[in-house]
Amino acid sequence: MQKILMIVHAPPYGSERVLSALRLATALLGQEDERVDLTMFMMSDGVVVGLPNQPVAEAGGGLQQMIEHLVAQGAAVRLCRTCAVARGLAELPLIPGVAIGTLSELAAAAIEADKVITF
Repeated sequence: MQKILMIVHAPPYGSERVLSALRLATALLGQEDERVDLTMFMMSDGVVVGLPNQPVAEAGGGLQQMIEHLVAQGAAVRLCRTCAVARGLAELPLIPGVAIGTLSELAAAAIEADKVITF
């Protein structure tokens, strides 16, 4: 089993980088040949994607639904605590299964990962 860490810095709106990251994450977890242990760590404006009940994007489907699917498939989805605090999000409800993470957790995930992918 490969351990993959995906770090997402992009905001969920204004570009398709978050959508691309979620699509790749879905494809990685859907591999039949090899199981993947996937951790997604959202940083900077990427933390906004962890908030529930955002409008569904017309192209590519809803980001919340994609995250819920990834969590159901076993992916760990974390939001950078520092980034969430800076944006006033740390105390808000999150999509079920999404959690606030720390830089220490990110560092440990980076050390343990076989691959690190950034968006």
